[in-house]
Amino acid sequence: MPRDHLLALDQGTSSSRAIVFHRDGRIVAMAQREFRQLYPQPGWVEHDAEEIWATQLDVARQALARSGLQATDIAAIGITNQRETTVLWNRVSGRPIHHAIVWQDRRTEPLCEQLRARPGFVDEVRRSTGLVVDPYFSGTKIRWLLDHVNGAHIAAAHGELAFGTIDSWLLWRLTGGHVHATDVSNAARTMLFDIRHNVWDHELLKALHIPDSLLPRVHPSSHVYGETDAALFGAPIPIAGIAGDQQAALFGQACFQAGLAKNTYGTGCFLLMHTGQTCERSNNGLISTAAAQTSATREYALEGSVFIGGAVVQWLRDGLGAIQASGDVQRLAESVPDAGGVMFVPAFTGLGAPYWNADARGAIVGLTRGSTVAHIARAALESIAFQSAALLQAMAADAAAGGSPLAVSELRVDGGACVNDLLMQFQADLLGIPVVRPKVTETTALGAAYLAGLAAGVYASRDEVAAQWQAERRFHPTLPRERAAELMARWEHAVRQAVAA
Repeated sequence: MPRDHLLALDQGTSSSRAIVFHRDGRIVAMAQREFRQLYPQPGWVEHDAEEIWATQLDVARQALARSGLQATDIAAIGITNQRETTVLWNRVSGRPIHHAIVWQDRRTEPLCEQLRARPGFVDEVRRSTGLVVDPYFSGTKIRWLLDHVNGAHIAAAHGELAFGTIDSWLLWRLTGGHVHATDVSNAARTMLFDIRHNVWDHELLKALHIPDSLLPRVHPSSHVYGETDAALFGAPIPIAGIAGDQQAALFGQACFQAGLAKNTYGTGCFLLMHTGQTCERSNNGLISTAAAQTSATREYALEGSVFIGGAVVQWLRDGLGAIQASGDVQRLAESVPDAGGVMFVPAFTGLGAPYWNADARGAIVGLTRGSTVAHIARAALESIAFQSAALLQAMAADAAAGGSPLAVSELRVDGGACVNDLLMQFQADLLGIPVVRPKVTETTALGAAYLAGLAAGVYASRDEVAAQWQAERRFHPTLPRERAAELMARWEHAVRQAVAA
């Protein structure tokens, strides 16, 4: 009997989820659990890696039980994960030596400043990895752990420790400690991986004093990595797909050709445009990265990363107390016709692309006596669209300056906040192109499932995967371009104020 189901493990920044998909892309069952966010100091963000593993295993079992299927009915598992978040663990005990340092964490900015001051280092990093020197990426997080955890440096030198982004950590635990590996899309986020040749860059490792014994093996995203320990689900299941969450979403949106782009509205916002087999270089604050790869053929994307996207709604709920639940934000924002001149720059952990300013902090500007919490809520929601529009403007500027034929004619969207119609319409208005929401918005998990299904033989080709993508709604721009330009100019002015503060 053919196995027509795939299990996707979607390990995100604020929750662990598991989704069982039918081969036709339908969601059969789902489970989700939030886990703790740890803030030991201002600008520091940590997760308990053991808690991540426990919640991910629990939801996988729940989703499988709710589907009514057995492990033997699952063709393969695909893993997708929050990227850059860094775990070091002992190879013998399997225990982490410290909390995971999350991608949002800014503690390594002093080290990044030192690295930027080295002659030629920034260019070397950009040329090899496609990235900028920033605390966002895993390399300096590894260095911090080796320097600050007692005995870590010596243990690493003796080959006793393993490094992994969250995909590697889950893979290690799922296979009972037998497989230490990652995929190209996650390796590309470490600031240690040469995306031109798909190998670890030993010059960068040397510069950061990181022993290569820490590192996982790197495979294509669609690849049979191993099998789960039979005790976990009652029978072994092949693990056949791994991709960082944003590359997985790009794949799940069937953006396989140069010029196709998607934006994911999650804790942060991540806009990726596929650039084919050409590693395009940005001069406007974007980064080059590896796209999910189904073979040894290298594929690339241009990416802009916004650190605080949907997390601003969480702040309205948990920090400001303006709403009881995240879903209430649209109703509150729609209670006023516009933001009343209020601009909200949610630089809680600095600003990512295209600004790359680690010292910026959140700012609400344009307040008057007439401003209400509804205006602030609307400005918070609009800030997600403003930041994403700045990314697409940077892509357009790169294309114009370089004479590139790549131009985004529509933006495919996914992630939790894409269900907000007010936000999606405002996004289309700012961009001046259609914003397209697919029928299946769980594209991150779906992309992981597709990658696993291709390696496991569930799908014959990418064409079969692409044929499943369908639009649920298109949001067409209605705002005059002159007005959109005025709003973007006001946004950039607010950003300058946040940076100056």
